[in-house]
Amino acid sequence: MRTDTGLVSGAVVENQRSYQGIPFAAPPTGENRWRDPRPAQPWQGVRQATAPGPRCAQDEGLGSPASDSEDCLYLNVTAPLKAANLPVMVYIHGGAFTSGAGSDYGVEPLVRNGVVAVTFNYRVGAFGFFGYPGLEGSGAFGLKDQQAALRWVQRNIRQFGGNPRNVTLFGESAGALSTCAQLTTPKTAGLFHRAIVQSGPCQLGIPAGEGQVQYTWLPRTQVEDKGRTAPHGCADVACLRNLSVAQVKALTPAFSSPAYDTDALPRNPITELQAGRFHHVPTLVGHTRDELTLYVAMLHPPLDAKGYEEALTAYFGATKAKKIIERYPPHGDARVQLAAALTDYTAVCTTNELQRQTRGFGYEFAEPDPPMIFPGLPPFPYGAYHASDLPFTMKFGDVTLTAPQQQLAGRMSKAWTRFAATGHPGWPRNQVEVLASEKVAPADHRCDLWSQLGA
Repeated sequence: MRTDTGLVSGAVVENQRSYQGIPFAAPPTGENRWRDPRPAQPWQGVRQATAPGPRCAQDEGLGSPASDSEDCLYLNVTAPLKAANLPVMVYIHGGAFTSGAGSDYGVEPLVRNGVVAVTFNYRVGAFGFFGYPGLEGSGAFGLKDQQAALRWVQRNIRQFGGNPRNVTLFGESAGALSTCAQLTTPKTAGLFHRAIVQSGPCQLGIPAGEGQVQYTWLPRTQVEDKGRTAPHGCADVACLRNLSVAQVKALTPAFSSPAYDTDALPRNPITELQAGRFHHVPTLVGHTRDELTLYVAMLHPPLDAKGYEEALTAYFGATKAKKIIERYPPHGDARVQLAAALTDYTAVCTTNELQRQTRGFGYEFAEPDPPMIFPGLPPFPYGAYHASDLPFTMKFGDVTLTAPQQQLAGRMSKAWTRFAATGHPGWPRNQVEVLASEKVAPADHRCDLWSQLGA
């Protein structure tokens, strides 16, 4: 197969053509560390594209192995054996902007429905979102990598049987937030034509006490100021580019938020959506029913009524905590009610707002007992936890679905690819489609409370 930088040879896997580890940009190493992605260098002969490229440098994450590689800007293309002018689906991986890789996601279920699928890596953590005064592109290098991958798709995907005029950008968690960023920046005009946002609404915010909210997006000046005072021991960019991979990794806890007021992302996506300044393409936006159970179980010990009130007070302040308790009264292990409140606040109500703003299609993944995809977590009634929908649209991890769940997975992958092909997933725009393998009770989300609280 010919690309604009050389020939690649892939493999046939599960009656599909697979091309892995294709460079879409030059390695962001040495002088290219913390620079916008440079063009990939052409090569002679035929490049073997049968194994994914290294994942970008990162510490071990939740179910994600560590890596020390900065040479990581590679993508993977999977297509039906006979493909011509098919819809294209480009997936942005999640991982809290600190971990993950495109090759973690098996796109075969989607490709079986007649699309060409692309996954790719982008710089994460301090490698992708570090900032420093005078450093051009501060805080948004990972977003620029995503844009470079989309431009590669426009230049090359027709050779793989895809239609560059019908590209769906989609992602989950940090990948969904990335999709939000690309939906609201003029840099991606014409690079994609539909968007799917899974469990990462643009307005996502974590309560930080007494009316304070920690949003995903940060102003560039704030990121640069954090870079100036970070414990790296450097006084200029040249010194920073000579830091070891381990030294840069150590900075990641302070640099996992994309910056706006940058070339990649000129303005805050939240305000852009409010103003109607975004790419008006068809959207499909949704969440899992119990998004925050995963985090509450990891961060909190079992809570009685007193501990529950203390936790809510720490998150929202004493006045709001009492009103929240009235609507989410504790019983048993109150972490269940804490997770329900935080799920509504962070995920459900913000996703509903995003659906209204984009006039998109909505869904709620409500599978009562999905398989656990993350090892070693404590016992807890997780329900449809964050990321539990991943094995229902793609292959993810070593999980086993029951026969009814396999039927649900088939329904979801078909809805996703139908949306990619037509802009319509198969249910009315004015409803939130509940996705489960069995009939479930209606959800009791309480967005009216959060609206009253101004949260």
